[in-house]
Amino acid sequence: MSRSLHDVFTPDERSRVMRAVKGKNTKPEMIVRRMAHALGYRYRLHRKDLPGSPDLVFAGRKAVIFVHGCFWHGHDCTRGSRQPKTNAEYWRAKIARNVDRDAANLQALENQGWRALVLWECELKDRAAMAERLRGFLG
Repeated sequence: MSRSLHDVFTPDERSRVMRAVKGKNTKPEMIVRRMAHALGYRYRLHRKDLPGSPDLVFAGRKAVIFVHGCFWHGHDCTRGSRQPKTNAEYWRAKIARNVDRDAANLQALENQGWRALVLWECELKDRAAMAERLRGFLG
């Protein structure tokens, strides 16, 4: 029998567990921030006045970067295509909403004249390739 967060925790405990899932300052985001800084680029973080509150904002270049977790944002890599075993329908719907929201945010940014780059968690393993993508996007 599979068990979900709903079966294991009380509502208050489940709320505490889900609050612990970080949306900012994640390890993948910190990797990109350090690399961008080392390459000489300066940025602002999580501007709430922009659609999707991008992770890194390069206002002078009218460019933003999102660092997406593969699972949470429905990437087509191994980690992103992994199917949850518990409460599967809820998670499929949640991830589908995330994907739709991400697409709407990217379109809204483009409509406002911003360029956007999405870096996926799985792509961060190849640091040289990531540095080239950053230079190509920001240079």
